[in-house]
Amino acid sequence: MVHRCQPPGKGRYAVTEEDPTPRLAVLGAGVMGVSISTLALGQGVPVVLIETDPAKRADARARIERELRTAQLMGVRSDTPPAQLVTGARAADCEGADVVIEAITEEAGLKVAALTEAGEAAGPGTALVTNTSSIPVDELAAKLPHPERLLGVHFMNPSYLIRTVEVIRGSRTSRQAVETVQRLLDALGRRGVFVGDGPGFVTSRVLHRMINDAARVVEEGRATAEDVDILMQDCLGHRTGPLRTADLIGIDNLVDSLWVLHERTGDEGCRPCDLLLQKVRDGEHGRKNGRGFYTYTGVVS
Repeated sequence: MVHRCQPPGKGRYAVTEEDPTPRLAVLGAGVMGVSISTLALGQGVPVVLIETDPAKRADARARIERELRTAQLMGVRSDTPPAQLVTGARAADCEGADVVIEAITEEAGLKVAALTEAGEAAGPGTALVTNTSSIPVDELAAKLPHPERLLGVHFMNPSYLIRTVEVIRGSRTSRQAVETVQRLLDALGRRGVFVGDGPGFVTSRVLHRMINDAARVVEEGRATAEDVDILMQDCLGHRTGPLRTADLIGIDNLVDSLWVLHERTGDEGCRPCDLLLQKVRDGEHGRKNGRGFYTYTGVVS
């Protein structure tokens, strides 16, 4: 079933053939899928948001509306009404998209399956993007029918606030795919920094291990989470501190990414520490469900 906030034009998008605005489909209505959709809608880019889980799909619109209000209050979007949002449950709803962004669970098999199905539905001219934080682009591309269509764009959360993104071009990524995605980034007002492919790329390879070490310091009883964050903020200029950042990422997502890094690099520093694993077992996933290293009020998971 597809839910529309207004009658669409051709296909799933209320745009004309002459409209240069890229048409975007986002796979997954989790933290990052909602964040990327919020950014796009606020910048006037129409979005089809695909989510197979009925509960997440039903709640996605309200979550995006809250994020849009937050972005407006923070002064990072104008009063202009947001672009059209369509929600759907099937990959077939990607038809007509210029770019498909995958933002689902950090498991290679699931990502490949989703990108394959969406790529077939969207058509041959569509660029495929993975928002993976850790899995190499070439590893995913090798299992796709058309590896030249895939590249990585690592959006940070909240996407509407962070204006720079990490862009990873695989060894088989086509020039056409890069140009299409660059057009989308221009429309989103985002600066893309191109980096080499490999586990964790740059940001996750550096940040996730740092967060793991910060959590280990707390686990060892040498400092509280707040102490660690204050020191990293005030002494080293880290904007939020590593453990508040962990809560923002989602501690469950962080642990998944650390396992990916550990398995693909053999770096023992990327093995999730016991405190992170315990928090996942206890359901303390961070801001998205109200409790992680810190407690949050007024959170709807």
